[in-house]
Amino acid sequence: MKKEDQSIEALGREAAELGVLFLPEVDDSFLDASLVSQLPVEWVRTHAVLPVRIRGQLSLLMADPSDVRVQEDVALALGEELRPVAVPRRVILGCIERCYFKGHGTAEDFLRDLPPVEGGVSEGESRSDDLLKSAEDAPVTQLVNLILLEALKARASDIHVEPFESRLRVRYRVDGVLYEQASPPKRMERALVSRMKVMAHLDIAEKRLPQDGSARVRVGEREIDVRVSTIPVAEGERVVLRLLSRESSVLPLASLGMPAQIQRIWESLLRESHGLLIVCGPTGSGKTTTLYGSIRQLDTKGRNVLTIEDPVEYQLPDIGQMQVKPKIHLTFAAGLRHILRQDPDVILVGETRDRETAEIAVRASLTGHLVFTTLHTNDAAGAVIRMMDMGVEPYLLAAAVRGVLAQRLVRQLCPICRRPVAVREEDLALLGESGRRLRGQSVYEAAGCADCLAGYRGRVGIFELLVVDETMQTAIRAGDAAARREWNGSAGNPRKTLLDDGLSKVLAGETTLAEVVYALGISGA
Repeated sequence: MKKEDQSIEALGREAAELGVLFLPEVDDSFLDASLVSQLPVEWVRTHAVLPVRIRGQLSLLMADPSDVRVQEDVALALGEELRPVAVPRRVILGCIERCYFKGHGTAEDFLRDLPPVEGGVSEGESRSDDLLKSAEDAPVTQLVNLILLEALKARASDIHVEPFESRLRVRYRVDGVLYEQASPPKRMERALVSRMKVMAHLDIAEKRLPQDGSARVRVGEREIDVRVSTIPVAEGERVVLRLLSRESSVLPLASLGMPAQIQRIWESLLRESHGLLIVCGPTGSGKTTTLYGSIRQLDTKGRNVLTIEDPVEYQLPDIGQMQVKPKIHLTFAAGLRHILRQDPDVILVGETRDRETAEIAVRASLTGHLVFTTLHTNDAAGAVIRMMDMGVEPYLLAAAVRGVLAQRLVRQLCPICRRPVAVREEDLALLGESGRRLRGQSVYEAAGCADCLAGYRGRVGIFELLVVDETMQTAIRAGDAAARREWNGSAGNPRKTLLDDGLSKVLAGETTLAEVVYALGISGA
């Protein structure tokens, strides 16, 4: 029996002897954020206790139900008696993080209660490691922590702090769209920007040049990397914070929205011993997420997997990850050369930007390595043509490339408030022949409710896959025009495109036609 299981059994026996309730797990419905406002997060962590309401009854979760003094302290703080409930320490600590994360105030509440005069921040000021521990910090530090917490609650990927002549604007990017938040007063601008610079170890005295840095903060046990970028503008300094969860679980391929047939073929390509696999699309289309999900499908225990990225966005277990550093001449090409001396089986090249990197990646794939990379092209055929334009010989490309996956991200409709609408004739005209499958069909549009943002919640991918079989290899050797013709297919046997997958998701009620049209850049011109 595991040691943890033994301790849980022992706690259950102790609870029975004391005549108190024992719960091996705790439902989130028991958590009440209003109960913990008078209890510092570090105190409840240290004593492993948490006041909750279990079916309306005020109770105290305790890892040590015999500790009467702690029960009295909590009862004194809350002004009420609490029923002790024995719960494993691990479960209580998890409940503490969820409860305090849910219960923290908002930046808007903080700004409303802010006194009229606000102080600054000094370069030597220390930052709070844990965003849940902010009550004792200076007002500007509390505000920055609240802005970060709110952004994490909203699932934001970026925070924008934008100065204007008479106001300071804060916006969060959620599901690819910027949403304006409560605006701090203009007088707080310098202190707010300085605090963010201090977090990222930047020079607060330098206001004329752009700066880049990084910080690391915690929400309980969850660590978040914050990439901080500042640039000088006419009215001050503009700051953008990119939020990256260091412990974020890499999404499995099945959750990305791949059609079943594409996923099945792509997974078969992952089982190849060597070759080049390309994922393409514009910035922010989810290419890195797809690559990480693909790598997690591989046997990393028995194979040496190395990556070179710019930047390393998520830490992957059992994988060596290198970050490019152009200032010291560690480019993709230079790093890739060194990786090849590390006896790799699988290599991930974050992006192929130039001929040198492309040629090394292609030759590595021809010498027994499985190589992944990304390109910024609009479709799958465009990736092959881009490699030719970079100067890679068509015969090498035909032999190396196994498959090209093109993708975009579209916002998902909220299933609670979406509403059906008829397809408009102007939309059918915009889509041309592809729109014929929508004629007479009912689709959905965004409405908006308390559970979503403007009718959307989350994003899903749309995909197309080019498999380089013998016919496609012949077309690639013949040049880019032949490759494009082969990819387009014949009138009787057309290829499945990004638009085809997008329209399938529109008909399934997963997204709107407007989202697909926007993501693919379709216009009436």
